[in-house]
Amino acid sequence: MDHLFWVALLGIVWVDLLLSGDNALVIAMVSRQLPKDQQKWGIIGGTIAAILLRIVMATIANSLLDVPALGILGGAYLLWVAIKLIIANDDDVSEKPVTTLWSAITTIAIADATMSTDNVMAIAALAHGHVGLMAIGVLLSIPLVIAGSAIISMVIERFPALKWAGAALLGWVAGGIIGADPLFPWPWGPNAFTGLMIVVTAGWIVHLWRQTKTVGSPAA
Repeated sequence: MDHLFWVALLGIVWVDLLLSGDNALVIAMVSRQLPKDQQKWGIIGGTIAAILLRIVMATIANSLLDVPALGILGGAYLLWVAIKLIIANDDDVSEKPVTTLWSAITTIAIADATMSTDNVMAIAALAHGHVGLMAIGVLLSIPLVIAGSAIISMVIERFPALKWAGAALLGWVAGGIIGADPLFPWPWGPNAFTGLMIVVTAGWIVHLWRQTKTVGSPAA
């Protein structure tokens, strides 16, 4: 192994550290919709499913950015996930869980794949076609995402108001993904802010509507 291998490996580790935060956030927020005894398995199962999809994406990394409308579709799905999460998190904690383990894992895998194009493309570029380096890059993201998801989940559990910040960040990422698509005519920044505002506005409207229902309902 020459020095270029180690330089590329260090670059891949750094990329994983920088780009795993958003993915850990979506895994943590989706997993919180599960019963307490299933949340750990939601994080583990969702991460494994997401990594498997990343491996598939890595094999076609060179063509991912050339697919028109891929970013628009992926960003729209992530917007829907963020809105669904903020609405579900706004429910009363006494209500039944809003999802099952398998549906949570599926949502995590698809949302993660939507957000992972930059990660996969960066790893592919740094690996220069070296299959071993690409495998290491993908595998390294597993402990990073699992650990990050667990920490984020604990923080949100302690400070529930942070669910709004998490959902807003997902909206920002989704808007940016849409704006980066070759078919989309407007730049990344305004679309990222628009995505954030869509999520927060939708969540606030539902929150106010639920408050109105509560006030208008007859006293027990």
